[in-house]
Amino acid sequence: MYTVAALYKFSSIEDPNNLQTFIRKKLKQLKIYGTILVGNEGINGTISGQDDNLKNALDFIKSIQGFNDIDIKFSYANINPFVRLKIKLKNEIVTIGDKTINPNEVVGEYVDPKDWNDLIQDKDTILIDTRNNYEYSIGTFKNSINPNTVKFREFPKWVKNQNFTEEDKQNKKVAMFCTGGIRCEKASSMMIKDGFKNVHHLKGGILNYFEKINKNESLYDGECFVFDDRVAVKQDLSEGSYDMCHGCRMPITDVDKLSKEFIKGVSCPACFDKTTEEQKARYMSRQKQVDLAKERNQKHIGPKEEVQNHKA
Repeated sequence: MYTVAALYKFSSIEDPNNLQTFIRKKLKQLKIYGTILVGNEGINGTISGQDDNLKNALDFIKSIQGFNDIDIKFSYANINPFVRLKIKLKNEIVTIGDKTINPNEVVGEYVDPKDWNDLIQDKDTILIDTRNNYEYSIGTFKNSINPNTVKFREFPKWVKNQNFTEEDKQNKKVAMFCTGGIRCEKASSMMIKDGFKNVHHLKGGILNYFEKINKNESLYDGECFVFDDRVAVKQDLSEGSYDMCHGCRMPITDVDKLSKEFIKGVSCPACFDKTTEEQKARYMSRQKQVDLAKERNQKHIGPKEEVQNHKA
């Protein structure tokens, strides 16, 4: 059993390049896998490892100036959901496409999971899922609004197109959520910049809600998409029931796999008609390499790893 830690914190970093090298060296020593993004605005990532090594890695990250209280959510996997360690430099640790939005300066009100149900059941609350459409499709909070985005950087345009009134901005409560809290935190900064007065976001995101709220009290329907080899987690934080189409990187079910349009590693009903024969041939070749690697009992850097940073 592997423990998986999703972590992030907005905190100003003077020298991201130096910190990138520092983190990579230490986490390699501890045999940690996963991805961490480092930028001037903070740290964002998901990592995994054996219990003692992971604890030591998290203690190390907490020892970095400004990150002693970094937000961490735990979940679990039967096998390691990552195939290598990547520490990457980014201009934004979650990409919204507007550098004037700075959660280190202003953010909305954090809402603890124990208070979340009351907030989102208030008739004056606008409940917004800040995740992407494929994430929304496998699970979300009841009555949440789906912005139908493919990437998070599309979210500001969606807000602008809603033509919220000044009355909405002044009097309505806005409640936002995402997987681990980072996107809704940055979105809250954007909403305040746009004139919204009562902006709230779920502290620690859906993963924290799953950890803190009993399933029989949960207002969440379905599973939660995660950016690693597990694809999704259930409300008990165990590995979910979804797989992933390697053609379009959309979550798929066992029923989808029964379709004639499902070709392992190549396509699913959602993308079969959207890819060319040349693309299908390339995906088939890639899948053949994956299968050969498995036969040799080797790890293959497969397409699932490519989705880890798709949330931007």
